[in-house]
Amino acid sequence: MKSIKQIFKSNKYTGYIIAGIAGSVFSIAAFSAMWGTNNANTQYPNTQSQLARYASLNTSKAFDFTGVSAVSTPAVVHIKTTISSKQRSGNRRSQEFNPFDFFGGPGFDFEMPQQRPSQASGSGVIIAEDGIIVTNNHVIEGANKIEVTLNDKRTYIADLIGSDKNTDLAVLQISETDLPYVKLGNSDDAKVGQWVVAVGNPFNLNSTVTLGIISALGRNIDLLRSKGNQYAIENFIQTDAAINPGNSGGALINTAGELVGINTAIASQTGSYAGYGFAIPSNLMKKVVGDIQKYGKVQRAMLGVMIQDVTQELMEEKGLKDLKGVYIPEVVEGGAGAKAGIKAGDVIVKIGTSAINSSSRLQEEIGKYRPGDKVQVILRRNSDEKEITVTLLSKEGSQELTKASAPSAEEFKGLSLKNASSEKRKNLSLKHGVLVVDVQKGPFKSAGIPEGFVITHIANEPIYSTTGAMNVLRQIRGATTIEGKTKSGTEKIFAVKLDK
Repeated sequence: MKSIKQIFKSNKYTGYIIAGIAGSVFSIAAFSAMWGTNNANTQYPNTQSQLARYASLNTSKAFDFTGVSAVSTPAVVHIKTTISSKQRSGNRRSQEFNPFDFFGGPGFDFEMPQQRPSQASGSGVIIAEDGIIVTNNHVIEGANKIEVTLNDKRTYIADLIGSDKNTDLAVLQISETDLPYVKLGNSDDAKVGQWVVAVGNPFNLNSTVTLGIISALGRNIDLLRSKGNQYAIENFIQTDAAINPGNSGGALINTAGELVGINTAIASQTGSYAGYGFAIPSNLMKKVVGDIQKYGKVQRAMLGVMIQDVTQELMEEKGLKDLKGVYIPEVVEGGAGAKAGIKAGDVIVKIGTSAINSSSRLQEEIGKYRPGDKVQVILRRNSDEKEITVTLLSKEGSQELTKASAPSAEEFKGLSLKNASSEKRKNLSLKHGVLVVDVQKGPFKSAGIPEGFVITHIANEPIYSTTGAMNVLRQIRGATTIEGKTKSGTEKIFAVKLDK
């Protein structure tokens, strides 16, 4: 029998064997360095340093998507909303066929018997360890109660920080810290053909991951504007990663484990996945979320021009140099563009350093700015190229930023209510409830309900929002009970008699 040394010496495949062994050792070492050798103690990569180390593995030609899944799935949540039957009937989507439609949300609700609340569901993405969650506006619109279930099955009642119909985005927060979150990527770097995964948490089945590529960029499918949103911004990332009902608000993740989009809609004739999904770019999302957190609403900047895609017909009709850019058929009098010197007939080819070749791209780029911001606009006028500095304005024509006004209290028979803040609820050890801000003459004052009282239950039904409280109160006839806590934390139950 030959010795190992003799076999290696005589075998013509020795070089391949050695290379294979070396490659295996290197792979094991690299994997161990990334994830640790003790599988039982492996943690989800969450910190920036872990994410950076993970992203470095992208150079592997044999890349698989287990790492991407490990990064993203813990940060994608299930969202369930409760909506009153009256609201549901008013908000129900048109039954007319629309090949481009939202998935999840109100269109895929679990119907309850008449006169009882119905439920809708979708997904959301944790973007900060202190419980900030991004989802679609259409997932939570009109909700009395927003319930969030994490990947590890912990459940929370979420506060709505704010929402924006024009981009179909909403920001929620849950009272928790040290949560897994997804690092935000740069959607401007996205390219057609790149691998992406779509991560959702539909119908509380825990996160699902599907693989595809970016099929197209800058898609304007006229979905948001068709819903009556005049200033809608649509510059969707299109993907063929399988997306199905319940995935609204889920994550589109690149191979570095970064969030590059919020999954929003599908093109389908059946309501199920048919090959085309659309996601809101993460850079636009970052601006919208930042505005909502800082100002309570989105600060919308306007260039003050009408825009039109350059087609072959338009190029020939107007004698344009080529098909690049976006044509300006009209300039709004007194708008930002007119004040800066933009004229009808100009063709915008760049905003800052970003090339502009579609109306949707221009809308997204301007959508990243606030009123008062200065932007460099590169345009062609006849055969000349010009650079113009434009100071953007709000739709009211102002450079000023405005904060959202505090939501007004809702009133019913002398009882004025506002949503109780998370801090207020925490101080009273409550998970839900609404705050009594004023009590005027009427049945509630007669019952002895004091100002500052936090209502947690009406007629034994849990109360999560003023909308929910009003819906319950308006349906009650005769005597009922109202439960909650006083300012000092004392639990009380009041008997109230409402008119028939």
